[in-house]
Amino acid sequence: MFSILIPTYNNLAYLKICIKSIQKNSKYDHEIIVHVNEGKDGTIDFLKKEKIPYSWSSKNIGLCKAVNLAAKKSKKNYIVYSHDDFYFCPNWDKYFFQEIKKINHKKFYLSGTMIDTFNGKKFFCGDVPEKFNEKILLQNYKKIKLKDFQGSTWAPHVVHKEVWNRVGGFSEEFFPGAGSDPDFAMKLWNINNRIFKGLGKSLVYHFGSRTLRNNNNILKKKNLGSNSGKIFIKKWGISIKFFKKYYLHSGAKYISKLSDPKKNFRFLFEYILCKVNFIYLQFFFKKIKY
Repeated sequence: MFSILIPTYNNLAYLKICIKSIQKNSKYDHEIIVHVNEGKDGTIDFLKKEKIPYSWSSKNIGLCKAVNLAAKKSKKNYIVYSHDDFYFCPNWDKYFFQEIKKINHKKFYLSGTMIDTFNGKKFFCGDVPEKFNEKILLQNYKKIKLKDFQGSTWAPHVVHKEVWNRVGGFSEEFFPGAGSDPDFAMKLWNINNRIFKGLGKSLVYHFGSRTLRNNNNILKKKNLGSNSGKIFIKKWGISIKFFKKYYLHSGAKYISKLSDPKKNFRFLFEYILCKVNFIYLQFFFKKIKY
């Protein structure tokens, strides 16, 4: 059914929970492929024991390159991108596949919905593996009633493999990964993909961006998001915020596929501001460094 790509960086405790949840809670059989950054914590031994295919790099190469390498091993028609700190709730894939059948073509971007440690104490099931309470989660996740929403750019997401290959997967200039999701959405937009839909019933419990948080000073810098935003503007001429607001209508209730943005006064004003920022970055930032 799906090729589920999971980049990991010395995060074995989380990865075990993630893989176990896929194996336990999926309706269909899937291919799991992991990219191991370093793997000094026994990750590779675990994957070998579980007979899970993987790619490997001796150092942390970031999410984008890691996922692209894992994707080369894919044998399925659909690519699912996952963080290693997800717990997939029951039937997460059932809702994905139902939607894919309704769409009946290859140009779509579907995402699940993350529930996490910030969703309230009622659904707080632990913020680290040692405190994770799977029983409470499974008893309560169905109580979460969420609508399908417009303009998703985050994991877990599914796209057709042909579309993934056509746009070249993730853009590796967004190291270590921040900004790569909206960039990927922009690449899909430019090949006339107009379905960006988050599914309120396809749920994953999220421990909180542990994939990027590790013992690496590069990943701890506070300007990470700022730098990715600069790269996006230099590449596309508009900001991530502008793209999500006027093109994707991110967070709005899903009604139908998207259309080209309406160019009213507010659109034009904010577009001009983006261009001013673009010119500034082109002049003062020849290369953005982390």
